[in-house]
Amino acid sequence: MAVIHGSTAGLKASQVRALERIYRRRLPPDRVISGELARYLTELSRDLRRQIGIIADRQGGIVHVILGDDREIVIPDLSDYGLGRSGLRGLRCLHTHLRQEPLSQDDINDLSLLRLDLMVAIGVDDQGLPGVTEMAYLLPPNPEGRTVELQRFASFYQLEVDFARFIRSLDDELERRAEETVDLDAGRERAILISVSRESRAVVEDSLAELEELARTAEVQVLDRVVQRAHRIHPRYLMGEGKIREVIVRALQQRATLLVFDQDLAPAQVAAIAALTELKVIDRTQLILDIFARRAHTRDGKVQVELAQLKYILPRLTGRGTAFSRLMGGIGGRGPGETKLEIDRRRIRDRIRRLEKQLQELTRGRVQRRQRRIRSGVPVISIVGYTNAGKSTLLNALTQSATFTENLLFATLDTASRRLRFPSEREVIITDTVGFIRKLPKSLLGAFRATLEELEDADLLLHLVDLSAPGFEQRITAVETILQELNLQQTPRLLVFNKVDLLPAEEVGHLCRRYQALPISALDRGTFAPLLREMERRFWPDENGTA
Repeated sequence: MAVIHGSTAGLKASQVRALERIYRRRLPPDRVISGELARYLTELSRDLRRQIGIIADRQGGIVHVILGDDREIVIPDLSDYGLGRSGLRGLRCLHTHLRQEPLSQDDINDLSLLRLDLMVAIGVDDQGLPGVTEMAYLLPPNPEGRTVELQRFASFYQLEVDFARFIRSLDDELERRAEETVDLDAGRERAILISVSRESRAVVEDSLAELEELARTAEVQVLDRVVQRAHRIHPRYLMGEGKIREVIVRALQQRATLLVFDQDLAPAQVAAIAALTELKVIDRTQLILDIFARRAHTRDGKVQVELAQLKYILPRLTGRGTAFSRLMGGIGGRGPGETKLEIDRRRIRDRIRRLEKQLQELTRGRVQRRQRRIRSGVPVISIVGYTNAGKSTLLNALTQSATFTENLLFATLDTASRRLRFPSEREVIITDTVGFIRKLPKSLLGAFRATLEELEDADLLLHLVDLSAPGFEQRITAVETILQELNLQQTPRLLVFNKVDLLPAEEVGHLCRRYQALPISALDRGTFAPLLREMERRFWPDENGTA
């Protein structure tokens, strides 16, 4: 069916039919557009006093006819046409300009954001014939940083470009440049990391470095970082609309598939940014949720992660009005009925209630197990700390067990408890818990509260810190803040610095005295003697009564 995109109100039936007949035309493979079709467009455009545009594919078929006003056209949704390996969509846009004006900034933005093969403006002269013509196309990455090439022709008939040869050459060059920087066949998401903040540069860089580690854990390839230290956070896009468009163009040029914001995005902000691009848009919380979904293996972990995901998704559901409504019959039931959006929300709320009930049942089982431990009189030590501080590695080394470890953030989510026997034939239960992180999403903290209840029964919290990590002081503060939120500030704790083998000995000694911490390397059991002595001293005072 020949659909004219744009308002045809006020047009004669013959004028509408003239527009519809454009769909019957074909563009020659070796020409950007034929002279005959260009003249048809300009004459009709002069008659209507409105811009007319066409979207054509590489086979010469016309897939869209657009009727604009006297200043611009509005390109319809092209998301059904995917990007090729070169990053181009395989479509060109040609439209008339009534005053023979050059391509506008909106035209250039459409070319860049939609990844079109060409954007062409054909001027309409006083006789309604093709006049001054301008053509633009995207450039491969270059030292000058230019993204678009503009060519202006004083007469339409000077536009003598072999389109088939031109687009083949441009495709090859764009694909070659892309393969130099990214592996297009890896099947991994390719991301641009974005931070919009009013904090200091050091804090922003540290947070972005952590976001990059999160991306690596989620098996996302990071192509670039964008940092904007804004005086005022834009309520719609975080950064200004012009800046976000620049970032999107930069991402598309580098063949990114994903934009990851270091700040939490409101549902309206996600929708606004997604409306500008077909790239996926997520924030820090969603990335962490994805990692948790990958890492949860036990029933406890899976239920808690799904619960956190649903609570995150619920306020971000958007609908398409009543067009997809389920009609209801009967008196009082006529009208749009319950929309698909409402159905989705109701199903999610029902699922949340079921998961919360499951979580309560699982919690009862944990309570019973904890009560048995308490009755046995065996002291309980919980290892807490920032993610990737080496908690699971320390547990394995102390108890000679084989809990899963990997140099990734949130490598383990499920709690693990083991018995630790001391040379004096005494023993404790030592528990590894989920790692903490700055800006830990509230939904995650709530969902994992049941697991973190294990900490309430601990007689000692072993706060493990990766001393080699940049900004370890902020990590200590982040963990202490979360412990306060869990009302655990009164539980005795022991600060332990891990990975001390990566720093000079004199620096380690100074930091341990400053923070009153014990130094260890979880990979070297020979460094555990002071830690074991201190734990024994805490639980079993010596004969002199020293606590």
